[in-house]
Amino acid sequence: MTQLQERTGVATVGGNPVTLLGPEIKVGDQAPDFKVNKDLMTEVSLSDFEGKVKLISVVPSVDTGTCDAQTRRFNVEADKLGDDVVILTISVDLPFAQSRFCGAAGIDKVITLSDYKNRAFGQAYGVLIKEIQLDQRAVFILDTNNTVRYVEYLTEMKEHPNYDAALQALKELV
Repeated sequence: MTQLQERTGVATVGGNPVTLLGPEIKVGDQAPDFKVNKDLMTEVSLSDFEGKVKLISVVPSVDTGTCDAQTRRFNVEADKLGDDVVILTISVDLPFAQSRFCGAAGIDKVITLSDYKNRAFGQAYGVLIKEIQLDQRAVFILDTNNTVRYVEYLTEMKEHPNYDAALQALKELV
């Protein structure tokens, strides 16, 4: 088994330093493939969204205030973006919890995907928090060829992403 890269000094949870596992993804990189779960049995990968511009919103858990707000904000914006864009929200929440959250919150434009099974997304995108096995908050935007066009890793888990910057970068691709 390959040893995952460990990155320290780049993220905190409640002000406490944590270790992120996996590489730091940069603008211009080819986006790593990943497998996550749409439901308990159905896996999807990056290729399932081929030909679309992708905004990947990474949240630790949809059941927290900041993650809830982030998912709701991108759901509202998704309506304005057209069919050439897909917004994916990825967390380690079980698919049941994601489905319950979406139903209660009226999330119907964002696709929630679960990294619960083997944390493959978190490891591939350098957001897996070693100490608590959750994915650190981040936003990635990929063009139709899966080239990374925007990256924001949040330093503190409780911080909100820069929604305006992410949405501006997204709109430049469509």
